[in-house]
Amino acid sequence: MTVPPLLVLGNVNVDLVLGEVDGWPAIGTEVVVERSELRAGGSAGNTALALSGLGVPHRLVSSTGRDPNGLWLREQFDPQFCEWIDEQADTTVTVGIVHKGGDRVFFTTPGHLHSASAADLLERLPQAPHGQSFALLSGAFLMPEIMSATPQILRRLEERGWQTAVDPGWPPQGWMNDAKQAFADWLRACGIALINAEEAKAFTGAMDDAAALEHLSTTIGPNQIVVVKRGAEGATALTAAGSCHAAAPEVAVIDTVGAGDTFNAAFLASLSRGEALEAALEAGVQTAARAISTFPRRYA
Repeated sequence: MTVPPLLVLGNVNVDLVLGEVDGWPAIGTEVVVERSELRAGGSAGNTALALSGLGVPHRLVSSTGRDPNGLWLREQFDPQFCEWIDEQADTTVTVGIVHKGGDRVFFTTPGHLHSASAADLLERLPQAPHGQSFALLSGAFLMPEIMSATPQILRRLEERGWQTAVDPGWPPQGWMNDAKQAFADWLRACGIALINAEEAKAFTGAMDDAAALEHLSTTIGPNQIVVVKRGAEGATALTAAGSCHAAAPEVAVIDTVGAGDTFNAAFLASLSRGEALEAALEAGVQTAARAISTFPRRYA
């Protein structure tokens, strides 16, 4: 298989999205919601689906369990872009509860993600096809062995010619000291960090977006980009030379699950075509806005 200039690594799992709810129900009660959707998910999975929806060639390297959920999950992706790893575990399932306004909370089983092997991933890293090739590692906090090996994975990717990007997601244990230290290590090792505003505030200890951006701006290396995805406020990119921002269009939100992963797809696809950082930010926010406001989802 010819290697395209976009490589997606990380977590793929089954998503069951339910909503909307207004507030959190009391224990022992039952709530009827208007909508449910069973779909492929996970941070890396959402990015790969968005790239397929945009018609952008890519390679997804990920794993599932061998159970019926895993077989179903693989069928949701374009086989020409996928390289699958078998895990001897049940496939991870996430239930996403959408609250009014589009915010959400996730409940995730450990499943196959806790069995994901760094060695299996490392041996499948291809050589980059050219200098404008980007590799994204997503969801490492959900995969203990991948989390520990992330610096090694990033180094191997760079050795093979990839420009590296990391989207860590939210650590299930919260932003405790070990999670903060791990992400700080990844920040130093990657070319592009892609985080959302809540993650940025939790990592930096800031009370608002402005303070988080100010703190992050002091950590940036000479050739590094840190992108903070800010929902309805758009997205801001920080570099050693300064910052730029793209505003998000006003849309009627259906659900925001996977919005940041969709942003990642369009943003990195734009960079891989040699477009400027400002254009890549704009592509990311526009594509994410379209995805969260359509059902079934549209990307292009």
